[in-house]
Amino acid sequence: GAVARARFRFFGRWNSRGRYTQEIANYQQPVLIYNPAAGKIRRAPARILQRTTDALKSAALKSLGIAPTLLATDAAGHATELTRDAVARGADLVLVLGGDGTINEAANGLIPSRVPLAVLPGGTANVLCNELGLGNRIERAVERLGTCIERRIAVGRVCGGSEPRYFLMMGGVGLDATIVANVNPLWKAKAGKLAYWAAGFPQFFRSVTQFQVRVNGEQCQCGFALASRVRNYGGDMQIAGGASLLSNDFEVVLFHGSNPLRYSAYMTAVLLRQAQSMPGVRTVRAQRIEFSGDAHVQFDGEYGGRLPASFEIVPDALTLLMPSTCR
Repeated sequence: GAVARARFRFFGRWNSRGRYTQEIANYQQPVLIYNPAAGKIRRAPARILQRTTDALKSAALKSLGIAPTLLATDAAGHATELTRDAVARGADLVLVLGGDGTINEAANGLIPSRVPLAVLPGGTANVLCNELGLGNRIERAVERLGTCIERRIAVGRVCGGSEPRYFLMMGGVGLDATIVANVNPLWKAKAGKLAYWAAGFPQFFRSVTQFQVRVNGEQCQCGFALASRVRNYGGDMQIAGGASLLSNDFEVVLFHGSNPLRYSAYMTAVLLRQAQSMPGVRTVRAQRIEFSGDAHVQFDGEYGGRLPASFEIVPDALTLLMPSTCR
């Protein structure tokens, strides 16, 4: 159908002088891209979608209201195509209701346009929603969107496959990507995060495959490397405690060694948010990391193939609606 006319209110933006100014933005052609197969949505898609549209029309946006055009994904990668088509037709706001994978696809369809992206929790982990402080409840997230501002942020780009891909949150090589590669999709749909623990448990009884990392002019060997733009990992864990969406680099955390017992200790430290203080763990900041060897790759929690690959920062790449408290 025709794109609904609507207005979306936020309370300010950072101007070119670095000052926070009060404004109202009028979004005339918003779209909502949603993934019916995402973790939270697939259990009751009609009910979840109704809750979302009701919230958008009322609580968070008060008298202004917003009634976006609804666009459903039907296959992997479809959100990228839907986003590009929506922007080409004049969409001036893209809301995404789905998991981090759907958000990643939509971002790949937006970059490098200046059309803003707004995210709502509909997936298994909701890493980005948690990082932004939007939470895991749809109504609360919509309410908090009403206090968000537009910020241009850098993103990561992974090169080495058939074509470069952007990622908002993190890229991982080695152990965690192996776990992502082994997650059973059907079990993930039923059990959520438990599916990752089930896929990861056998890995802690095997020698961890080593690969080469080149970062800041130095080369080392490790079994797990994480280049992160966010502090959250898996929604409720933390590895890169100093990462930020507002920085122009990655926080890179390197886990050394191949003994599975060592990685059991590493993961215990991750649960306690003490991973970076562990012997054998090194943290650096970088804008580019190169990987070689034979290991799996993941970005934003989605499987990304095998090495060789590189991660690099792309500055000023995406407009994201963020709470004004994000610094």
